[in-house]
Amino acid sequence: MYTVTTVNVNGLRAAAKKGFVEWLARTEADVICLQEVRAEPQQLPAGVGDPEGWHTVHAPAAAKGRAGVSLYTRRAPERVQIGFGGFGDAGAAEFDASGRYIEVDLPGVTVASLYLPSGEVGTEKQEEKERFMAAFLPYLKGLRARAAADGREVVVCGDWNIAHQEADLKNWRGNKKNSGFLPEEREWLTRVFDEAAYVDVVRALHPEEEGPYSWWSYRGRAFDNDTGWRIDYQVATPGLAARAVKGWVERAATHGERWSDHAPVTVVFDL
Repeated sequence: MYTVTTVNVNGLRAAAKKGFVEWLARTEADVICLQEVRAEPQQLPAGVGDPEGWHTVHAPAAAKGRAGVSLYTRRAPERVQIGFGGFGDAGAAEFDASGRYIEVDLPGVTVASLYLPSGEVGTEKQEEKERFMAAFLPYLKGLRARAAADGREVVVCGDWNIAHQEADLKNWRGNKKNSGFLPEEREWLTRVFDEAAYVDVVRALHPEEEGPYSWWSYRGRAFDNDTGWRIDYQVATPGLAARAVKGWVERAATHGERWSDHAPVTVVFDL
């Protein structure tokens, strides 16, 4: 069995003080994808940034205190790639130093940690999100083709910042005009699944379920009321997705036990 976990840590240094270190010591994951690390590697305590028993790769953002993605693997990666520029789409290079994408090759599988921009309607943040999506879809298609040529599978894990279906957020009626549930964003994610032929692994395992949500606002009683969003995905090539046997959200038992506003999303593959 091969276990992959993804989680937006909402600041790794803060998460480490709230329970991430203890969670890391307990996890049975073979690979962990982190997003919104918001720290340079040298700013992380050794037991957090380079813990014993793990090989770690970090891609901090050029803008200090923003974004940042990391990958923790039990086995040493065969290849590491930061960003997704250099593959024919001129727009992709904009994001190479943005701390939003890192990719490694492990035996038989390419694993990526993605932090797609969050966006905000009517602002430059939404424009950035749209540029990212426009550049990332062709990259995903190329990644799948390159992996297939090498006999590899792919899983892109992370905070995609889009709820795809009405079942993916509690208050979908009130969010139809908000970033994260805009029709054009949802259509783009449909293209990832249809046109680029990737599979939303957790949804494939739980086709009729509301959620399972992976993010809850810290405001109000969103967590206690389970007023959440499912925006953290493991998106895999069909061959790998077909070997997923279990997928779940590691939701904290209580609000006080949370160490991020997101919860880890874990999938076990029969490899």
